[in-house]
Amino acid sequence: MPSQTAAWGQAQTTEERRPMMITADVLLRVLSLCVVLAGAETLHGIARTLLLVPRIGKERAIKLSALTGSMLALLICLVLVPTIGLAGARQHLLLGLVLALFMAGFDLAIGKLLMRKSWQKLWPDFDPRTGNYLSFGLAFLVLVPLLVSWLRA
Repeated sequence: MPSQTAAWGQAQTTEERRPMMITADVLLRVLSLCVVLAGAETLHGIARTLLLVPRIGKERAIKLSALTGSMLALLICLVLVPTIGLAGARQHLLLGLVLALFMAGFDLAIGKLLMRKSWQKLWPDFDPRTGNYLSFGLAFLVLVPLLVSWLRA
């Protein structure tokens, strides 16, 4: 019989309560999703710099790209998240947290190692008070796998 303690008042099935087996296949699929997201977001950032910034300015382009980047991540996750084989809200939220942490680390690594930015110039990218909405995009990314599971249900 399903438990009534599941998130959002939904009954939890036996499959949702069972711990997920983290196999090499699951790890490879999650890592593949991280790499696809990182590649897509890198291309998205290049397109923003080359196409949007000259037309609408850097500030507006950065704000708009938080929205378009989030939609891009949602589209990629719509295709790839179901292939991982997750069950339940907890597993989908955990995947979202992994994706957000990976992307934040990727963003910092690109900024520090490739673009040679100082830490003082990197941290404002995560601060909405500076006009950059990257932190909102990362928060949305935590929820994307769960949203995908609801849309696919």
